[in-house]
Parts: sequence; C-alpha cells; structure tokens
Amino acid sequence: MKAVTNYLTFHTKKKIEFINITDTVQEIVKKSKIKEGLCLANAMHITAAVFINDEEEGLKQDFGVWLEQLAPQDVSRYRHNLTGEDNAHAHLKRTVMGRQVVVAVTNGRLDFGPWEQIFYGEFDGQRPKRLLVKVIGV
Repeated sequence: MKAVTNYLTFHTKKKIEFINITDTVQEIVKKSKIKEGLCLANAMHITAAVFINDEEEGLKQDFGVWLEQLAPQDVSRYRHNLTGEDNAHAHLKRTVMGRQVVVAVTNGRLDFGPWEQIFYGEFDGQRPKRLLVKVIGV
C-alpha cells in the first residue's frame, strides 16, 4: 500500500467561484503511479467545498443562485456575524455542498460515471485557501 499527498492552493478573484479541478487531480493520480485505489480531495477551509457534478456553465450558475437563495450573503441574518465575521453564509453553503469527495482509481485513472467532474467551490474567496489531494492504493 502506498499513499501520496499533495496540497493545492487557490486564491480566487471572486468571493464565490466554482473551479473544475478534475484535470489537476487526475495529474496527481498519474504522478502517484498508483494503479488501483482511492483518491480523496478535500477542502481544508470551512468556507470552501469539494463536490462532483457536470461541467456545464448554466448548472454552475444555477448552483450559485440556488445557494444564494438558501444562504443569502445578508450579514444581518446570522448570529455568527455578530462575532465580527461576515461569512456565515459561506459556512452554510459549504455544509450543503460538502467537504470532500472520494473517487476510485482504476488502471491509474479517476474512475468516473458519465459527465462526472470534480469541483472546488469557494464561498469566501479572494485569499489563499488549501485543498488536500491524497491518493492511496497500489
């Protein structure tokens, strides 16, 4: 059994952004030389998410609209913001979208269903944030 760990850093231009990281994660899997196993990708910040879905611009816009309806950026709505923070909405959005994904590695490649892609979702950006990618297997 072998394990390879990589860290990616994101510094988004916008507060809320969805970034397709599939090719980057696949390159990490390739460099790991692991042929059979699992690949974990997880956001290391409580205002960012990692999730799997379709790479389609309209869908990414729909995620943004839907999340804003669930947890608007209105700072007056949340007790967390009484601490001097202004990002309670980002914590809630992260909770809905998820912290991490695990994808099977088969024959040295991410083993996806049709249309599946890995996304990093940023909800309180414009500053450096890390993502962990760990590949485990043989």
